Amino acid sequence: MTARILVVDDIPANVKLLEARLLAEYFDVLTAENGYRALEICEQTQVDLILLDIMMPGMDGFEVCERLKANPRTQHIPVVMVTALDQPSDRVRGLKAGADDFLTKPVNDLQLISRVKSLVRLKSLTDELRIRAETAQNIGMEDLLRIHDGRLDEVGQILLVDGRASSQERIIRALKPIAEVVAMSDPQAAVFEAAENGFDLVIVNANFDDYDPLRLCSQLRTLERTRFIPVLLIADQGAESMIVRALDLGVNDYLIRPLDPNELVARCLTQIRRKRFNDRLRTSVKQTIELAVTDGLTGLSNRRYLDNHLKILFARAQARGRPLSVCITDIDRFKLVNDTHGHDAGDDVLREFANRIRSTVRGADLACRFGGEEFVVVMPDTPADVAVVIAERLRAIIEGKPFALKGADVALNVTASMGIATVGPGIETPEQFLKHADRALYEAKKAGRNRVVAAAA
Repeated sequence: MTARILVVDDIPANVKLLEARLLAEYFDVLTAENGYRALEICEQTQVDLILLDIMMPGMDGFEVCERLKANPRTQHIPVVMVTALDQPSDRVRGLKAGADDFLTKPVNDLQLISRVKSLVRLKSLTDELRIRAETAQNIGMEDLLRIHDGRLDEVGQILLVDGRASSQERIIRALKPIAEVVAMSDPQAAVFEAAENGFDLVIVNANFDDYDPLRLCSQLRTLERTRFIPVLLIADQGAESMIVRALDLGVNDYLIRPLDPNELVARCLTQIRRKRFNDRLRTSVKQTIELAVTDGLTGLSNRRYLDNHLKILFARAQARGRPLSVCITDIDRFKLVNDTHGHDAGDDVLREFANRIRSTVRGADLACRFGGEEFVVVMPDTPADVAVVIAERLRAIIEGKPFALKGADVALNVTASMGIATVGPGIETPEQFLKHADRALYEAKKAGRNRVVAAAA
């Protein structure tokens, strides 16, 4: 995982220390000596996360955070305040300003890197949803990015998993102004409860005598129906190793006992708002672009969506210096299928072909029907050698099992030819990008079909 981290501190020694730690983990690091410079950098370039000092001359970290969160261009950048202040009131003030977390100086290396990686993962998910929403805008759909005004429109729904009745009562009382809380003592029953009901947040209190709370966190992240529910862990003082492991498992936030009720409320509000924002993005994107940009036969994205989304992915790859690959695949001798068995049989083959593409590509990849019997898979952050491996796997899946035709006792052996291209020298536009892949596809056809050919760099 890589990301661009902005370190903001007026003391050069602090900047150098954090920069060295982050560079050792292969992050790209930018630095700013004050809040004004930090805001300029965020306006001018892509930043994935900000480590922000609070006590700075001119503009303190609280004001910097407030300005970042008030700007639509920068409001989705996670902010971690790095400070010598350690009072609950300071953390609550920072959370209300929009901060995602706090690290107290001197910073523990393990907690720093774990927290950074956790927040970068969360931002990557939101970025992908926002890119899809921008694509919908570009094709004339409604503005999906204006759905979040920072308020909690409805009371939150929280599942509290806590082994002790006394702490359940205290937490429920603290959260009463913002949420309806369902409290459970049985972790396994809580997993089913979370899967069956629409919770905005799960709070896991690590106070069980005979159960590992991280197992519950892992299960919540594994199940499809609970994967996107934020999880907040409550841990004891000195449980740094548990917290680091929890963040690696995908836990969104944590609190250390004894709990400050105001900080508990502030952190829960942050997680609920973020979940509702992402939920609305997912729902809105799905509903508004489904008919306009989905191929009705196969259910994959269509050429219209590809043309718009590829421009965004191409520009992002160039700006960040990241690899981007594309595979164009064509069903071999597809005309013969239509001529021999009819167009209904051809449609069956196209649908099954699309299903096999879905079973092969990764979550971040974009699969589209390009037209006729041609399909395209766009692979972000994927170098040429990895793209070839993915394409070979798809080719083998297509060839490995005959295609059954509905309503007929017939199974057809189908193969496909594939052309790969990767962004590099000589490719300056998305159109050139696709042409390189198309030429590679032509070479695969000319060489005998049922093979993968990568365009020469």
